[in-house]
Amino acid sequence: MLLVTKAPPRPLAARRPVRLLLAAGVTAASLVAVVPGTAQAARAEDGRPARTLTVAISQSVDSLSPFLAQKLVSTSIHRLTYEYLTNYDVKDAHTVPGLATEWTSSPDKLTWTYKIRKDSTWSDGQQATAEDAAWTFGKMMSDPNAATANGNFTANFKKVTAPDPETLIIELKKPQATMTALDVPIVPKHIWEKVGDFSKFNNDQQFPIVGNGPFVITDFKVDQYVKLKPNKKFWRGAPKFDELVFKYYKDTDAAVAALQKGEVSFVPNLTPAQATALGTQKNIKVNDAPGRRFYALATNPGARAKDGKTFGDGNKALLDPEVRKALFLAVDRGALVDKVFQKHAVEGEGYIPPRFASYFWKPSDSQKLAYDPAKAEQVLDAAGYKKNGDGKRVGKDGKPLDFRILCHATEPNDKASAKYLQEWWGKIGVGLTVDCLDNVSDPWLKGDYDLAFDGWSVNPDPDYVLSIHTCGALPATPKDTGATDNFICDPKFDELYGKQAVEYDPAKRAGIVKDMESRLYDTGYMNVLAYPNALEAYRTDQIASIKTMPEAAGNIYGQDGYWSWWSAVPAGQAAGDDADGGSNTGVIIGIGAAAVVVVGIGIALGMRRRTTAEDRE
Repeated sequence: MLLVTKAPPRPLAARRPVRLLLAAGVTAASLVAVVPGTAQAARAEDGRPARTLTVAISQSVDSLSPFLAQKLVSTSIHRLTYEYLTNYDVKDAHTVPGLATEWTSSPDKLTWTYKIRKDSTWSDGQQATAEDAAWTFGKMMSDPNAATANGNFTANFKKVTAPDPETLIIELKKPQATMTALDVPIVPKHIWEKVGDFSKFNNDQQFPIVGNGPFVITDFKVDQYVKLKPNKKFWRGAPKFDELVFKYYKDTDAAVAALQKGEVSFVPNLTPAQATALGTQKNIKVNDAPGRRFYALATNPGARAKDGKTFGDGNKALLDPEVRKALFLAVDRGALVDKVFQKHAVEGEGYIPPRFASYFWKPSDSQKLAYDPAKAEQVLDAAGYKKNGDGKRVGKDGKPLDFRILCHATEPNDKASAKYLQEWWGKIGVGLTVDCLDNVSDPWLKGDYDLAFDGWSVNPDPDYVLSIHTCGALPATPKDTGATDNFICDPKFDELYGKQAVEYDPAKRAGIVKDMESRLYDTGYMNVLAYPNALEAYRTDQIASIKTMPEAAGNIYGQDGYWSWWSAVPAGQAAGDDADGGSNTGVIIGIGAAAVVVVGIGIALGMRRRTTAEDRE
């Protein structure tokens, strides 16, 4: 729902991934907030002016607790703060060691053994061990409030033990294809075992926050900034900048102005016009590459909870599949790519972007809802929604087909797309009111919407972005949140989800995932409009080089890993030798929207190689 890796409006993750979710609730004060510790004020440990890398963002942190966070900015920060068992290689996103140095499975795939590295130290000096990982997973298994963000990964766990500091053993109820793709931050047991209610603890009261990733969170102000400093004890080597600051701006216009003035180092999520203008300016480099997220229209399928109770005020006309079909037939996706994204996107089809070639799916010619307004009118006529004397479609109850659509006030693409939808749907007799809000999370979670602009950053392994459309992701009661994206609950989809989760053969699993995408497409509760490019820019007089992911023409912001900010080299400083993450990329290659980075996914018996969510996103 919110634009995510790993993801929904509390949640857009691939985190999550999974979700690129766009910000909600940023106040005007964010624009004038003074960030302590900028390059003008801060000093490094050796007394020289601190080299600060400042990233402008327009997304509000939903939580600094890795057990709750789903927005892309939050999960990206957690990738910088905590190690996961495995990571993704910066070059091609195949699985590489993280906290675990190696892993094996039993012949029946029901027992997995991970060797935990000896050289990972928590930022407070204590050793990170298998017991920390066992406690993290165990807490998620025993406490539903600790499974809010990543519970899909541990739902099938039977038992987790740490027989010694360097050995983690996970026993499963049935085979699980994501065992080398457990995108779960491992937290320090000695800190987190003191937490009481995991549903309310946001991990934002005491700083610095203890972690074992490349950075340590040192300060946080809601809708103003998150500050981090290098973890000098990080096993792969400390980052090269003295400080990393994520600074909040209400919109990208203000962020771009700050980039031009040198007040920030990097700006993501540019509009095509902004990218074009910045590309001609001195000391600014624009990165234009195939993205890892989708941009979609979501319809309210009738918000409900696991207890069977319905809630929200979604228009019941959208429960009619013929109405949904007609609406999508009256959407010109090609025009949106050309006019809204100015060709910096690929026309939407299946749920998973073409960047992930193994899982990319296209509807058949007979299945595809291509732009055909005349056919849309025929569908509505046949379904009994006739035009009245004013040209408005009305149902058998005499009520006109008038809908509302949730729009992110900070997202220019939403506003521009909404205008086209109003025009196209108006021609077939359907009304549309556009509700552009700073905070779309509240009405979304309450089910108080008809349609909404949705988007998620997709993980290399698609399990998470598939899980958010299962019945199990619904909230327990109307008062709860759940992990659902859009309240979709379809038994056939759930059946396919269960099959892909236990399938280790890469080709067979990819086939099942494509069947899931086909089912999601046919039910018509969600329609992917486009796969936007990653449009971002940075100052070359502040950043000498930085890694993209994939390394050949990939994105910088919202990666599946910590490579960009960990690798960034301050201007005027030599890059030096790198650890095993790939080479530094000093030049970002701009490529057209139609270009696709093909990333293969292979699964071996002991290790699954994956493409590069989420974000969560």
